[in-house]
Amino acid sequence: SLEDAFRGAVREFQVEVPDEAGTAVRERIELKIPIGVREGVKLRVAGKGYFGPGGGPRGDLLFKVVIAPHATIERRGDDLHTEVPVAVWDAMLGGEVRLQTLGGSGTFRLPAETQNGRTFRLTGQGMPRIEGGKGDLYAKVKVVLPQELTPREKELIEELRRGRSGPDGKVG
Repeated sequence: SLEDAFRGAVREFQVEVPDEAGTAVRERIELKIPIGVREGVKLRVAGKGYFGPGGGPRGDLLFKVVIAPHATIERRGDDLHTEVPVAVWDAMLGGEVRLQTLGGSGTFRLPAETQNGRTFRLTGQGMPRIEGGKGDLYAKVKVVLPQELTPREKELIEELRRGRSGPDGKVG
């Protein structure tokens, strides 16, 4: 999972490897998943592969990393990308926005009059790099309109519309 690649993990696998006589032997293998591992990397478990010819030493067992997609976060290299739902009034007035990250939760300051689709870069909040440091997290604002407005809310929004509309009815 993307979380395992972010935090690192140890996973257990059951593998069947033929012994010297060709009989399948089931073994439990622990695989250490390093922090920041990338899709397609091959991880090696020394001495746990097939037995060598003529009773020679066992080879290595290789695992190819496949990272399951995350529901809300996409990895692009060392950077992470996500959409953040923001209430329309928070987009208009600004404020503190909370978002889920692979490291837990975080916040960032949303300036007033933020448009739908604007992307914010949160430096150092992306994927850890095997060689050290971290990528960035890009949070794209998705403005969410309220539903089931009360009569009072409709009245206030109508008042706002009248105050912002020009003579032709367009916002100006």
